[in-house]
Amino acid sequence: MKNLLALVLGISVSAATCLAAPPAIEQALETAGTNRPQIQQALDQVPAAQRKGMIFLVENMPAADLETLKADYLLKNVHQAYRAWEGVAWKKEVPEEVFLNDVLPYSVINERRDDWRKDFYDRFHPLVKDAKSPGEAAVILNKNVFKIVNVKYSTGRKKPDQSPYESMETGLASCSGLTVILVDACRSVGVPARFVGTPLWTNKSGNHSWAEVWDQGWHFTGACEPAGDDLDRAWFVGRAATADRNHLMHSIYAVSYKKTPQFFPMVWSQQDRSISAVNVSDYYTRLGKKLPDGVVLAYFRVFDKKSGERVAASLVVSDREGKRVFEGTSNDERFDANNHVEVQAKVGDLLSVQYTVGEVSQTRAVKIKKPDQVFSFAVEK
Repeated sequence: MKNLLALVLGISVSAATCLAAPPAIEQALETAGTNRPQIQQALDQVPAAQRKGMIFLVENMPAADLETLKADYLLKNVHQAYRAWEGVAWKKEVPEEVFLNDVLPYSVINERRDDWRKDFYDRFHPLVKDAKSPGEAAVILNKNVFKIVNVKYSTGRKKPDQSPYESMETGLASCSGLTVILVDACRSVGVPARFVGTPLWTNKSGNHSWAEVWDQGWHFTGACEPAGDDLDRAWFVGRAATADRNHLMHSIYAVSYKKTPQFFPMVWSQQDRSISAVNVSDYYTRLGKKLPDGVVLAYFRVFDKKSGERVAASLVVSDREGKRVFEGTSNDERFDANNHVEVQAKVGDLLSVQYTVGEVSQTRAVKIKKPDQVFSFAVEK
């Protein structure tokens, strides 16, 4: 009789559990296919205090992850995320939905799913343990993380969408890979962070990616491009201000782990629409400084003739009267491929450009023919 009663109670509990499962969870479990037992195990074994987070992850999980991720990976990720979250000074100031969407997720874009969270916490928490705000912590991380993991910007990386450890294996990453590292570093210590980018600048000079961190609202910063102790300062502000929210390729998007109607257009994987996003173009278009009437921007780069790589050259740009309109150094391979010296001029202006590398100095005359014109000068090192 006791065995029969236990059996009946067991069936009742199981039935109640199944009935209580949200439709989105049931759909996720079906999508998991043969990996369903692993996803179910993660849901069953997660502690009660962390269950909401696990449900959020599973409900919004890309199909490829539902089909492959193991319970142990998900349980460790959720445990470590909540552990870090409990220790931050700003916990009460951050909305729960921001924690769920921008601290808890194990992924940033479509990168390989590394088990990075505890390792990154151990590496980076000592840097920010005394930080009083997520913004302060993010600035500290951006100044130090890339030195610690020994990764620098380079278009010579293996692929754009590298995972943190893929970038660390070679020491090279493009703006996308650098942003993945910074977002993961932030999340590992309880700083809400997300991946932001545009598929193509409106001047068609290329794509770009950067990070946003949450501190009483969202703020941007270039990964591996700290602007002193400040957020919301970057070389790309002028270009971002020209974004077109109504154009798929010229909009600016912030990745969202939570499913949205908008996908993030990944130029490195154009058929993949599994990563959700929100269009944040309007925020960036409000940042632009209007140029005076008739004034345009011209860009200047200096590269090594043999290797094709950009070099740091002493650069002096003068107008036709000999007045210097720019004096400084051109950007080398440490900087984003689209980040060039910019000079204000007018269409039709004649400029003299002197560029010096070592003991060799050369001068060229250029004419501004259109807005956003890029001038390239070759040198032999």
